[in-house]
Amino acid sequence: MSRGARHGRSKPVRERRCVATGEVKGEEDLLRVALSPEGRVTPDVAARLPGRGGWVTADRVLVDKAVKKRLFNRAFEQPVEAPDDLADQFEALLKARVLNLLGLARRAGRLELGSDAVRLALQTEPGPAWRLEASDAAPDGRKKLDHLAKAIESDAPVLGCYDADTLSRALGVGNAVHGALSQGPEAAGISALAFKLAGFVNLDPAAQDAQKS
Repeated sequence: MSRGARHGRSKPVRERRCVATGEVKGEEDLLRVALSPEGRVTPDVAARLPGRGGWVTADRVLVDKAVKKRLFNRAFEQPVEAPDDLADQFEALLKARVLNLLGLARRAGRLELGSDAVRLALQTEPGPAWRLEASDAAPDGRKKLDHLAKAIESDAPVLGCYDADTLSRALGVGNAVHGALSQGPEAAGISALAFKLAGFVNLDPAAQDAQKS
């Protein structure tokens, strides 16, 4: 997925400095942290918590570096406590927000489930914004959809970092394995979040495993 891909009208990009690298980047590349009343660094994925914040690149290695070297002290200009598992907290929050948007898309009729629905979406213009594949899906079913996507040169990225049980609970259905997400506000939001989530987890581990075999 391209970092430059954006949906809708372009908006001015606000820039911030990453505490781990010192580089100035657009907020779409960064994650915000806020300071709790107790002086503890708190992940702020929505970038809405009050008070002064700090920014770090959406990358597990760099978040861990900022924690280990106490680089958030510089952002807040005072000694602060950053949890050792800050990267894990970011991952969990990003995953939860993506699942929430998938649920909204399902209720809005923009997420169709089932291999037949995905097959139809792939062959209908403009095609899905995202394909959804459970990480524990049967390899044969996944391969058929992969082959079709390749044959028609679909550029829809695959979100495959959730197992079927997690997807089913989030979507309120039974056995959610394959899905096709249409273009819309949910897809735009998921694209922005998934780009950051990719800094913490492989978005489609099954594809990587298939390449190794």
